[in-house]
Amino acid sequence: MRAVRVGAGVVVAAAAVGAAAGCGSVGAGGGTAPSASAEAGPCGAAPSVRPAGWTRDAVRILAVSADCLEYEVTNEGTEPADLTVLFGWSGSGTGLSSDPTGTQTAVAPGASVRGRVPLAGQPLGQPAAPDLPVRTVPDSWPSSASPRPSGAAGPAPDVKVLRVRSVPTAEAPSTGGACPASGVRVYADRGDAAMGLRVVGLHLENCGTRDVVLDGYPRTELLDEAHAPVAGVQVLKGGSAISTGTGADAPPRRFTVAPGGKASAGLVWRNTTDLSGPPVNAPYVRVRATADAAPVMVTPGLDLGTTGRIGVGAWAPEQS
Repeated sequence: MRAVRVGAGVVVAAAAVGAAAGCGSVGAGGGTAPSASAEAGPCGAAPSVRPAGWTRDAVRILAVSADCLEYEVTNEGTEPADLTVLFGWSGSGTGLSSDPTGTQTAVAPGASVRGRVPLAGQPLGQPAAPDLPVRTVPDSWPSSASPRPSGAAGPAPDVKVLRVRSVPTAEAPSTGGACPASGVRVYADRGDAAMGLRVVGLHLENCGTRDVVLDGYPRTELLDEAHAPVAGVQVLKGGSAISTGTGADAPPRRFTVAPGGKASAGLVWRNTTDLSGPPVNAPYVRVRATADAAPVMVTPGLDLGTTGRIGVGAWAPEQS
């Protein structure tokens, strides 16, 4: 499988950004968006001087208002890809209470598409320090600042591109919509982290018409930013190889997942560092539910520290 590269980094896709308050995802997957214009767009006018953090890898923030954020992303790979961009506070001025995410699906190789992320309705955070006042909309909006909101009364948040993730569209995880050709959906949850211990669930849903028989552990392959295998990591059977009480401790057993049924497994690791070597990170994991199943690429963001070990729990029935 060829890697899908996005500038200096590559990245899992989530569901496409839904339309909200006129700020839904725009741009066809295979289309090429025009270059940024000085004219005001749906999220205001692009500033003449692009603020720091507005460009990263193959992503450009085009404009930001109090209502929405407009961006452009390019697929620099050689096959269709789902591209997910995480935005966040720039570290100065007005921020947001949460980090918005935008996703473009099935972007053709070499294509650039535009998307919008709704910001209206999200409470604004506080400035970084008392001497950084909350930004208000001035009568004369400087070209070097974030664009003045069009018809909006309130500050435009100070944002930047935090992270970009890309997966081949053919391997994108699915949590809904049309059932994949394989008849099963596989995806990862957001996980849990406490005191350096990380636990991420892998979920399988039989959305097809035939029974699925599971017997053992998910097949996993850890991948780096370029989708290349990560060497030197021990993949151990069972979460108890890392820590007990994670829910990924049960021994494997054979069972059948009927149509509409679900199963789950777990990834367990520790982010512990010492002087034994550099930390190991694996943004992506390629998962096969069984040895002959189609691969699905998820993005749990494995921060393995210097431990070099991860435990994979066995598949177990999941209650609907």
